[in-house]
Amino acid sequence: MKDRSAHTPDLLKRKLLQLSALVEENARRCVLTIRARDRDAARGLIEADREIDELEISIEEDCIAMLQARILDDSGIQFVVAVLKINADLERIGDLASNVAHRVLSIGQHHQLVLPDELMTLADRTLSMLKHSLDALVDMDSALAREVCARDQEVDMLNRSMYELVRDRIHASPEQAERLIHLLSISRYLERMADYATNIAENVVYISEGEIIRHRRSD
Repeated sequence: MKDRSAHTPDLLKRKLLQLSALVEENARRCVLTIRARDRDAARGLIEADREIDELEISIEEDCIAMLQARILDDSGIQFVVAVLKINADLERIGDLASNVAHRVLSIGQHHQLVLPDELMTLADRTLSMLKHSLDALVDMDSALAREVCARDQEVDMLNRSMYELVRDRIHASPEQAERLIHLLSISRYLERMADYATNIAENVVYISEGEIIRHRRSD
């Protein structure tokens, strides 16, 4: 049985920040892998996801142990619940980066396939949102977290633009349909990564201010 006394909010936050750093690095590598269509880098990215999965499980176990110990006050419980949500969102971002890498493996050898500027813009915007959401987490900066939430619509619009672009390219070059669909999948994965970055930012606001802003992004 684990020593419950070893679990404290400070130690939990340290492990969460460690996970954040791993996920941010994988997301950064993910964008570089798309740009270079580097199949070796894509394989390395897929392998790196295992460390993220293991740490995510460890953090979840720590959270459960702290809740079961019943030693937390209301603010402590609020913090641990938010950590559980952020932990799950970080793991999903790691999974999505791995999913992108799998698609890069499929398109990497097709050098005649031109990557749309819109896709790389979407990738850069997503990476920026993730970076700022994790910066907000490190500093518990609710103002920065709210800025991240406000930027989610821009990524949604870029993803819709990618759908229209891929649709038009398939009509023009049906023989490239399969490869183009891989690009659309990458766009969707990136858009989902931005959604999870927004979820993290929302939980930073919850920890900092005690306010639930989920579903209120347009206010």
